[in-house]
Amino acid sequence: CVLNDVHREAQRVGMDVDGVRVAAWGDFDTQTWRSTGIEYMIEVSSTAERSDVDELLQVVDAVAEIPKTVQQGARVRRQPAPGLDR
Repeated sequence: CVLNDVHREAQRVGMDVDGVRVAAWGDFDTQTWRSTGIEYMIEVSSTAERSDVDELLQVVDAVAEIPKTVQQGARVRRQPAPGLDR
C-alpha cells in the first residue's frame, strides 16, 4: 500500500522516482494477542531534492489507506531511513 502510494503521489506531482523500499515491523502482547504497534520505514531513490522527497512522504503518511486503518487500533509510525530517504 505505502509503496504504491509513493509511486502514485510522486506521479501526481511530476516527481521521478527510481525505486522505493518499504520495511515494516511490529510486535504483539503474548497475553492478549493485541498489537503493541507497527513502525515502518520508506527509502526513496530519486533525483528530486530531499525537501521534495520529505514532502512527498508526508503526503503518503496522510493518504496511505492501510496505515490509516491500522492506526484505529494500534500505533503506526514511519521511522526515518538510515542516511537519506533516497
